[in-house]
Amino acid sequence: MRGGRTYVLAAVLLGAAIVLTVAGVGDTAGGLPNWQALVLGVVQGATELLPISSSGHLVLVPWLGDWTFLEQNDAFNHTFDVALHLGTMLAVGGYFLPDLTAMVRGWFRTLRTRRIETRDERLAWIVLVATIPAGIVGLAFEDVITGHLGEPWQIALLLAVFAVVLWLVDRRPATRQAHELSLREGLAVGAAQALALAPGVSRSGITISAGRLFCLDRDEAARLSFLLLVPTVLGAVVLKGVQDVVLGDLPAGWKGPFVVGVLAAWGTGLLAIQWLLGYVRRHTYGLFVVYRLIAAAIIVLLIVTGARAATF
Repeated sequence: MRGGRTYVLAAVLLGAAIVLTVAGVGDTAGGLPNWQALVLGVVQGATELLPISSSGHLVLVPWLGDWTFLEQNDAFNHTFDVALHLGTMLAVGGYFLPDLTAMVRGWFRTLRTRRIETRDERLAWIVLVATIPAGIVGLAFEDVITGHLGEPWQIALLLAVFAVVLWLVDRRPATRQAHELSLREGLAVGAAQALALAPGVSRSGITISAGRLFCLDRDEAARLSFLLLVPTVLGAVVLKGVQDVVLGDLPAGWKGPFVVGVLAAWGTGLLAIQWLLGYVRRHTYGLFVVYRLIAAAIIVLLIVTGARAATF
């Protein structure tokens, strides 16, 4: 699904999210308003796939707007966050469906032949190996991450630090394709991805940085980052879906915001993929470095002047 079809599907998804929001479908008094779910879905779709930190922006937007529902309903907040990631996973899965299908077939073929030979076979194993560290760290340190990370001042620091990292590694030569990475290098990319569990680092930003460190060209680094999103988010969606939706007890009125958020993140995610892949074929990642540094400076300025608290 590329080109014009991407724009058509994105328009349909975003249009549906807007219609549901305007019609107030699923809105519940005292719950998360659909319009906030729409805004957060758009934010997720753009920032998850661009190297600027979706988890950081999903904290900063409510912080700036003084939206308190998600802060006061922690369990709902975490599950809603996973729902938004489901939207971006659907965007990536649809956009790269031929690639993903070829990789899955290639992976099963390696189990049968006990050899890794083709591009798709190698890429499948690289993505699988790179998924492992984030899964282990996420399960082992979930309470630590949610309890101690994600404050605005921390996000500002991480936005700035990893902006510098991206700027430095983006000066590396572009000489390799993603399937040319070794499994050890794939594991290193996965270890870098695990750092993005801290809001402000950026999952796409740190995996793109790791790819550029290993001399992937800018397009290949972005594509590898997108492909890594699918198994990583799929695991979180299944886990949280069972724990919080099937077996859990979410507040009344969760369905409307979830549907609106997923549709908005899905549609915006498609646009972000299409734009980023076109952009990095002609430009460096410098634009995102500048954005991160400016965003970090604004956060610090708001905190220092007392316009906003350092914590949320």
